[in-house]
Amino acid sequence: MHTVTDLLTANLYEVFGNRDPGSRRAAIERIYTEDIVFTDPEGVSTGWDALEEKARTLLEKVPTDFRFTEDGRRYAGPRDGALAWAFGPDGEPAVRGIDVITVRDGRIATLLTMFTV
Repeated sequence: MHTVTDLLTANLYEVFGNRDPGSRRAAIERIYTEDIVFTDPEGVSTGWDALEEKARTLLEKVPTDFRFTEDGRRYAGPRDGALAWAFGPDGEPAVRGIDVITVRDGRIATLLTMFTV
């Protein structure tokens, strides 16, 4: 079983920060429930395939020097957690945001991503 903080880290780096399709998909199947509900400003996506598409599309749109970094403290409870992040070239984030997760049976069941305004 994964801890909430482990899942926050894996979501950021092993999925949304991972440009290798094979290891990204393996991470998706390991850390999310099959019925994962991902909500961001573009809408709601459900399931492993939809989440894979979101991560792939995001990484294909940006230069290869764009990376995710943690941008503040992590917050974690028994079933929920939040992690602020920055995304862009090292030291020059193009966007900042926060991911909020809910965990069910040791996996992420919901993921809410919000951007700074």
